[in-house]
Amino acid sequence: MAHGVLSLSTLNDHHFDDLAVRFAQKIYGNNKGAIRLAVLQADLLEALPARPLRILDIGAGLGHMALWLAQQGHSVTLAEPSAAMLEQARRQFAAAEIDAHFLHCDWQHLAASSPAPFDLILCHAVLEWLAEPAALIAALRPLIKDDGWLSLAFYNKDALVLHNLIKGNLRKLARQRFAGDDGGLTPQQPLDPREIEQVLAANNWQIHQRSGIRVFHDYMQPQFRQKIADDELVATELAYRRHPALGPLGRYLHWMCRLG
Repeated sequence: MAHGVLSLSTLNDHHFDDLAVRFAQKIYGNNKGAIRLAVLQADLLEALPARPLRILDIGAGLGHMALWLAQQGHSVTLAEPSAAMLEQARRQFAAAEIDAHFLHCDWQHLAASSPAPFDLILCHAVLEWLAEPAALIAALRPLIKDDGWLSLAFYNKDALVLHNLIKGNLRKLARQRFAGDDGGLTPQQPLDPREIEQVLAANNWQIHQRSGIRVFHDYMQPQFRQKIADDELVATELAYRRHPALGPLGRYLHWMCRLG
């Protein structure tokens, strides 16, 4: 495969020790976070078997998805390299009086830190922060059962291109400058879905279910978006997440994958 956004050795993996509170407020303190959680939860409920599962959440952040899954009766392990974010996840679980396993480690040390295999691995909004996203995908195989699931969500380059076209940022597009500002919350590198699909196929993963996250929210002008009730906005995003033309333009893409 040609070298592209999946092989940017000049970047370093990005962790969030100094940004945990800001992350919580910005990502989950508005309807963007509500849409993200709603799509992920709907997809997981549709795809997963109705029995308790062993689940690993890589880059678990503040533990929103892991806590929701634990509340469904699953056994969850949270792996997070940011000590500040992992501590906030612990507090969320303690407040809910739910047990979980917490691993303060990056993905490179998961195999040594966590027993395998798992029924489901979550990898949500992680790849776009890594210097070598393909290496993480390759490292997942020993951690998952032969009939297990991978829930993969990533920052979509196609959506970012369209967003910049709409805004008239043609020079930025011509320079292919997509990286977020240093110290900010915009990911280091949007990911080309075609390259991600090639990496998955090379590692024997098949995509069984595809959804877009925020397929129209980010393209709406604020004065129109503000007129829509939050619950209606979320419900409509859910309705259009699998639209054949609009789903692939979601700001993030969520793919449910299984080993071939």
